[in-house]
Amino acid sequence: MIINKVIEKQKKFYKSGITLNPEYRIASLIRLKKSIKKHRNQLEKALYTDLGKSSYEAYLTEVGFILNELTEMICNTKRFSRNQLVLPSKMQIPALCYRSPHPYGRVLIISPWNYPFMLSMGPLLGAVAAGNCVIVKPSEYSEHTSLVIKDIIEDAFERGHVDVILGGKEENTELLEHRFDYIFFTGSKAVGTIVMEKAARHLTPVTLELGGKSPCIVDETADLKLAARRIVFGKLINAGQTCVAPDYILVQESVKDQLMFYLKAYMKKNLGKDVLNNKSYGKIISQRHFDRLISLLKDQDIYYGGKSDRETCLLEPAILDNVSKESPVMQEEIFGPILPVTSYRSFHEVIDYINEKDTPLALYFFTRSGRRFAKLRKHCNFGGGCHNDTILHLATGHMPFGGVGGSGMGGYHGKYSFDTFTHYRSIMRNCGRLDNPLRNRPYTSGKEFLLKQIIK
Repeated sequence: MIINKVIEKQKKFYKSGITLNPEYRIASLIRLKKSIKKHRNQLEKALYTDLGKSSYEAYLTEVGFILNELTEMICNTKRFSRNQLVLPSKMQIPALCYRSPHPYGRVLIISPWNYPFMLSMGPLLGAVAAGNCVIVKPSEYSEHTSLVIKDIIEDAFERGHVDVILGGKEENTELLEHRFDYIFFTGSKAVGTIVMEKAARHLTPVTLELGGKSPCIVDETADLKLAARRIVFGKLINAGQTCVAPDYILVQESVKDQLMFYLKAYMKKNLGKDVLNNKSYGKIISQRHFDRLISLLKDQDIYYGGKSDRETCLLEPAILDNVSKESPVMQEEIFGPILPVTSYRSFHEVIDYINEKDTPLALYFFTRSGRRFAKLRKHCNFGGGCHNDTILHLATGHMPFGGVGGSGMGGYHGKYSFDTFTHYRSIMRNCGRLDNPLRNRPYTSGKEFLLKQIIK
């Protein structure tokens, strides 16, 4: 009943046309920025309660990221909203051609629990800047952060413009029964499939931000200390509960032992000896997810770490050695602080192994050989990635972030967020009374000769 009322209110709000004014959109985004700053302390406390994120990590990976995106969007929304001139074709002359941006209308954003603030607000910025009305459905697992998100949004936006629906599977199911003009979903491949099936009934376009097993390759030419430090950075953020975290390492067998030594050293340097009491290290979101991760450690050769406390959902990072490629830990996305390491002999093995699996959301390759990286890019499909680093490819609004195949479809961040929630209408304006004679009948051999000379 509540969902029906919200949807009806949004239909009326969008129909009023107020969101078509770029000045209104900018004013809304400015209020959102003020609201985030106003609620920042509550937000940081909620992120710590839900995921054990320190205030530093919360700002680095969520709050600061969104504030920066907001600043960019506020500065550029007016420019993004302008018509874009394009060159007319030979057959259109004399004419004026342009792309005219227009919002889709009413948008549904379903966000996950692992970065509950960033992955709710990131798509929202683009949807609002583009002129849509939006329903945000945050995850029930990160319940404390979801409540703060609701407070922030209700403080910043008029009801009917942007609304928040709290709840779990029941609310998600009900929302997906309704027709929206666009759906943006971040989460698992299994749920993404359901979202796409529901959207297809209404021919609703979707963006799916999913996941997958993101490989990290280290060859014998790599700077191993640098590689280990940057892999550990990417794996430890949010206790490994990151869709683009290095999921497993493929290392050239001649340097495997050395890399393992450095990985262990940097794990210790980052977290100290008593990891489970380190306040800067996060926790697993729930006991159900914790139990799943513990089951992946069963019968594994644990080279380092792996201590745990089920009551607090804390799991020390674990480096796994001698991992079989058939092991359960190599079959599913880990989404936690477990790092399997396996070796290869020939570079061809790496390409074949990656291509045998679903398309990963991210790929990382540590090598001094530009030629090898170019070969990997050419022969392997993946959403995005880094050469000699991890994760930071998504830390910009100047490149789109998104998956392909099993890891998703569509992209966003910065201008690409605006584009995602915008339909660009192709418009041609005839500039005079003169017609190109080649378009009109009768079709003669002389006209045909000229046509073939002009269009070829």
